Amino acid sequence: MIEEIYIRLAIDFVSVFILLRLIYYPNYKKMEFFFTFFIFNLTIFFITFLLNTVDISIGAAFGLFAVFSMLRYRTEGISMKDMTYLFLFIAIGMITAILKGSWGELMLFNFLILGFTYALESDFLLKKELSKTILYENIEMIKPENHPALVEDLRKRTGLKVHRISIDEIDFLKDKAVIQAYYYEK
Repeated sequence: MIEEIYIRLAIDFVSVFILLRLIYYPNYKKMEFFFTFFIFNLTIFFITFLLNTVDISIGAAFGLFAVFSMLRYRTEGISMKDMTYLFLFIAIGMITAILKGSWGELMLFNFLILGFTYALESDFLLKKELSKTILYENIEMIKPENHPALVEDLRKRTGLKVHRISIDEIDFLKDKAVIQAYYYEK
């Protein structure tokens, strides 16, 4: 059992390292969640590995997975993407700890998760569209007939290759509008 936990832990660590350093960080350049992602994964790994050594029903295992996957920090600062990554770290920890197959199957499952994540995060399948919220003061430009000129004005002011916009709020008292400007990363 001791050497099995070391092998599984090594596979888990390599998978987490690849997900953190080679997929998550290059795309988001945020280090604030590294600790959270790593510790969540490690804790889930150890809990599920230890629970896997005792007999529990499949229903109890799914219930445990549901509890861990539904954990959510009650802050506004966590985006949907970060929550998805947190779920991935939980899933990798659980899969690595409880999969009954061979080491090859275990590495294959982790590779598939990492491969699909990389493919979806890169420009391999889709161009990455980003958005910026802009407080815009030229209220005359928000009229539908002026949208092409508005897009061009936003391109000049921001230096971004804006290709579409949405107007989220209009304040006629202050002559301002809140606009979402959408552009491609590259």
